[in-house]
Amino acid sequence: MKPHLLFVDDEAPIREMLSLYFHKRGYEVSTATESAEAVRLAEGNTFSAAILDVDIAGENGLALLTLLKAKYPKLPIIMFTGFDTNEDLLAKAMSLGADGFMRKTESLHDLLGIVERYAPVD
Repeated sequence: MKPHLLFVDDEAPIREMLSLYFHKRGYEVSTATESAEAVRLAEGNTFSAAILDVDIAGENGLALLTLLKAKYPKLPIIMFTGFDTNEDLLAKAMSLGADGFMRKTESLHDLLGIVERYAPVD
């Protein structure tokens, strides 16, 4: 069975790019544009890992991180941001249970490396 990833980002080009990139590498991918949709998907699926945007259409991605970690404590969650990150944001995400943190400007290969730690393709 393929590892199943959840991507939550309000930017369609980002969702499409990540979905295609990970499909080509053997992953099943589900995407959501906002927190409520992500929660519905999480309730109906078993995900190997989730990648959440820090800022989802004005919503707080850290709030979604907190909610998903409360319901699914073993779900690895990687925070993904287009903002310049500061140490406070990184520390807050990690203290809330994030398993990784990455800027959208970093290479997809680096993101793949983080995902493979938690959800390797057999």
